[in-house]
Amino acid sequence: IRTVGRSGPSRVVRVASTRLPTMFGVFDLIGFERANADQGETESALLLTLGDPKNRVPLLRIHSQCLTGEALGSLRCDCRGQLELAMSAIADEGSGLVIYEYQEGRGIGLMEKLKAYALQDKGLDTIEANEALGFDADCRDFSLAVAILQEVGIDRVRLLSNNPQKIEALTKGGIEVIELIACEAPPSPYA
Repeated sequence: IRTVGRSGPSRVVRVASTRLPTMFGVFDLIGFERANADQGETESALLLTLGDPKNRVPLLRIHSQCLTGEALGSLRCDCRGQLELAMSAIADEGSGLVIYEYQEGRGIGLMEKLKAYALQDKGLDTIEANEALGFDADCRDFSLAVAILQEVGIDRVRLLSNNPQKIEALTKGGIEVIELIACEAPPSPYA
């Protein structure tokens, strides 16, 4: 089984920051990068913040890119719905964070994800398709999200997620998850 994990304790660097008006409010947007010596590449992620996330224990959504769901409206997943639910919850509360990572297709990349879709057309589910392609069920690594939280001084969160791997990564990185809040979008007959 192939993994597509990212590791390497290189320092995270703020590359740029701006304001991002959205239908949920105006978020501060910071781009981060981290050199990954193990793979000879640079990892990137975005941090969206609303209000002052240090006022209280902030809501946090760690979200992986999903081009097909977010930009193209695919009904094979609930990624767009989860992102919108999280941003709406943060807006309702008046503060919080979203870390948006470039880990398409559970970390296997866009082209491999399309191959997995083709296998799903033949009856496999997402996990079975990833494994049939020789990947782990989920190849994502959340250490960059942990590094970003450490960089901005957040050490306790209320996590908007359905993924126990995110809790594990945060906890191992010294970020206390004081509450897990389900982030469930309405189901689709195609998912």
